[in-house]
Amino acid sequence: MDVPTPSSFLILHGYENHRPPGHWQRYLAEELTVRGHDVRYPQLPDPDAPDEAAWLEVALANLATLTEGPVTVVAHSASAVMWLRACSRADAEGIEVPRVARVAVVSPPEADVMLAIPAVAAFAWRPTGEPLDLRADEALVVIGGGDEFAPHGAAGIAPHVAAPVVEVPGAGHITPSSGYGEWPAMLDWCLGLPAFHPSHSPG
Repeated sequence: MDVPTPSSFLILHGYENHRPPGHWQRYLAEELTVRGHDVRYPQLPDPDAPDEAAWLEVALANLATLTEGPVTVVAHSASAVMWLRACSRADAEGIEVPRVARVAVVSPPEADVMLAIPAVAAFAWRPTGEPLDLRADEALVVIGGGDEFAPHGAAGIAPHVAAPVVEVPGAGHITPSSGYGEWPAMLDWCLGLPAFHPSHSPG
């Protein structure tokens, strides 16, 4: 019997995230790894004082090492905005951002919020023109209801991305402090199980 080739995953954390064991991204990396998938969950440099160019360099370098089957990217918070900005630059400037099979952009902060935080002001993304192609054959954007970093909720980003946007009620910035140490809905989505639905989330 042929054994299916494992899929590959790149998980990208956000500002001030040192990949703690209690975070849903750590849970995701561990659960995917034990299922035999090829997973990259790099510690991005200087998470408390991030440099976008350095983060993108590490992200793309890790992406280039994934060769086992279709590639999925799961980016949270500042990394989610980094992915949006990289896609924008790929469209406008011809920056090389490889197209992947699937991408989940989770809790991208709004530009005005990021501009008010000096450490991540350079990450701020203001949408322009047509809805943005997220450089994936299948894309998903997830916003937490009541997220102080995305005060307009799903409505703040939905018109600007070529992807479905799901708002999870009461999920905040989707971190352990809002109940997201484990996130079965995102694990299911990564595994290609039935469509992501907020009711499958904790909290």
